[in-house]
Amino acid sequence: MQFSSRLGKLAPYPFVEISRIIAEKRAAGADVVTFGIGDPDIPTPQPIIDRLLKASQDPPNHRYPETDGLPEMRRAIAQWYENRFNVRLDSDKEVLPLIGAKEGIGHVAFCFLDPGDIALVPDPAYPVYGVGTMFAGAESYIMPLREENGWLPDLSAIPEDVARAAKVMWLNYPNNPTSAVASAEDLAAYVAYCREHDIALLHDAAYSEVGYDGYEATSMMQVEGAMEVGLEFHSLSKSYNMTGWRMGMAVGNADMIRALFQIKANLDSGIPQAIQEMSMEALTGPQDCIDDNRVIYQRRRDRVVEAVRKMGLSVAVPQASLYIWARVPEGFSSAEFAARLLEEIDIVVTPGSSYGQYGEGYIRLSLTTPDERVETGCQRLESWTIPAPQEG
Repeated sequence: MQFSSRLGKLAPYPFVEISRIIAEKRAAGADVVTFGIGDPDIPTPQPIIDRLLKASQDPPNHRYPETDGLPEMRRAIAQWYENRFNVRLDSDKEVLPLIGAKEGIGHVAFCFLDPGDIALVPDPAYPVYGVGTMFAGAESYIMPLREENGWLPDLSAIPEDVARAAKVMWLNYPNNPTSAVASAEDLAAYVAYCREHDIALLHDAAYSEVGYDGYEATSMMQVEGAMEVGLEFHSLSKSYNMTGWRMGMAVGNADMIRALFQIKANLDSGIPQAIQEMSMEALTGPQDCIDDNRVIYQRRRDRVVEAVRKMGLSVAVPQASLYIWARVPEGFSSAEFAARLLEEIDIVVTPGSSYGQYGEGYIRLSLTTPDERVETGCQRLESWTIPAPQEG
């Protein structure tokens, strides 16, 4: 049996590999503390669960859903955007529910990219931007994210011939894995660039509701002209602790939404309606859980930053996201340092190189571990004597 060359280009998905390693260590009796995957440990709020339980008993919800979602679901998304960002959306033309943001991010490449086309992809970055590009037969032109630039793409470094040929640009702020944020002025510069070069601008805003010290993220849709060239992807996963329920959305340019709908209509059968009903409850009900989450994650952020600094690592205090992005000691690769942490003190972190070549030299620590386990992990980090790097 022969498999596609496409399959051979896929590296193991980093979080699947991390889960496998954790399972092996725990099966061997290790007390593993994981700062790996960004999967909220906080339960979905009870009113949202109650709505799901009620909706699951309604026979119409047992049938195939529509690909474009319930009209009430689209209206709830539009209302949430207006309440949160003061952005008005046409729920019939500028909103599309997704089976989690990842699904839409993976599919959207097929809307814009043909074999040989170019996508402007940040590095380090969520791997799906590049994987979707590869699945469409297109090429990723890497936009390096560097600490000295605030982990923002440098538009002046993109050759003009590449800019003229590019079909899409990916952005993600607040950022995974670096935790960087983008101002309204930053986003406006990317919107203007994409308008000038006729590039579809795709913004992953999954972490917009995880902010600290009063920080409030800007939606790209608040920027003048964004609706002409842009789609913004969002998720209920991090805002409402709903990773397991798979609910996200794309909003923006009506023609781009229509194109993504056309792809989805041929590849999936929509979001179960009971899941849509619980999602409506999340978006239209009390929003206290978002602030409650921020308090918990900020407490963990402060503790992990303290521990990492006591180790002697360089780390900035993030304003947003679920992650700490720390520089590894000189002489270590990110993979080697992560391996040492796992082997010697049963701590799981994600090597920065999992997110691309420009993530080398860093590790990412997630804040989605219960407080008592965070404390256990931090005590291990603080008491660990960092070994010498391996020679060669």
